[in-house]
Amino acid sequence: MKKNILVFKHMTSQNPGIFRDFADIQNVRFHEIDLHAGDKIPNLEIFDGLWVMGGSMNVWEEEEFPWLIAEKEAIRHALEDLNMPFLGICLGHQLLAVAMGGKAVNTGRYEVGLFEIEPTQAGLNHPLLHNLKDSEKWVNAHLVEVIEPPKNSVILATSKACQNHIMQVGENAYSCQFHPEVCSHTLDGWMKIPGVPNFFEELSVNGLKHLTSTITENLEVNNKASFTLFKNWCNLVFDLINLLFYALDILLLHCTRINVKI
Repeated sequence: MKKNILVFKHMTSQNPGIFRDFADIQNVRFHEIDLHAGDKIPNLEIFDGLWVMGGSMNVWEEEEFPWLIAEKEAIRHALEDLNMPFLGICLGHQLLAVAMGGKAVNTGRYEVGLFEIEPTQAGLNHPLLHNLKDSEKWVNAHLVEVIEPPKNSVILATSKACQNHIMQVGENAYSCQFHPEVCSHTLDGWMKIPGVPNFFEELSVNGLKHLTSTITENLEVNNKASFTLFKNWCNLVFDLINLLFYALDILLLHCTRINVKI
């Protein structure tokens, strides 16, 4: 039976990307909604997992993007009440941290382009990073960094400019600051976002043209690493033991609501 994963998008171009190609292989089905476009958050309990994608907005811009408030509440509900398998990417990484009590700010440091991400001591033998190189180059495009991870979290990977690139929160929640979802269509979508081409031109090493060509040249290698990461995440959160604990959490939640003693 396919696992149904709800995906919070914040713009059309920030989507599961290459992971859509891997979904059938991993027996997964994505259900994508766009919060910025006005889509409402459905009942999380009918899904097997939650993904939160990237976006050009910042985690603290709730006045301009009021749906961020409900999104953070949904993330807390998914983790604290449902122990739901979770993956956050870029903005989703930051939202996970802030929703669970951490802090993300613009540090003045930035990564735009391909950068080496290395495991921390905690990440060296972590199953999420199984069969990945000790130093993988991943696509980055961020100014904001998680400087205070939530309680009950572990930093699994870092870079020279960003101390928190991969994070685990609790049992089943993982997130990354970089963009493992990038595929050939992703860059085309990014270039249509107002301000992004200038952003890449100004902040990337050797300018926009060099950036896009470098990312394109490395796509095949990156996508293979992305598949490994996706497979590892699925194995971690959807194995039999984790499924049993997740089912038990849902049962206890319903029993509490109807005052049934078990």
